[in-house]
Amino acid sequence: MIKIFSPDNLLEAQCLKDVLESHGIACHLGGSYLAGAVGELPATGLLALYVDDYDAGLAKEMIEDYLKASPVLEESDHIQEE
Repeated sequence: MIKIFSPDNLLEAQCLKDVLESHGIACHLGGSYLAGAVGELPATGLLALYVDDYDAGLAKEMIEDYLKASPVLEESDHIQEE
């Protein structure tokens, strides 16, 4: 496995892991159990996403696309002014 991304926080890490796995890319989230040790360890750089070498290119593209995406709001989510 190869490290492809260092998420900023556990929520982002889990979302990205779920995206990759939903597209059939096996992914390992490293460092998730270290979050409880913040204070003793550095606060950043603990998390990392790992995939098999042959999936690395596609996984990196998917993460880039995910991070560039804008939320899609349904019409019912917009506040209508009269």
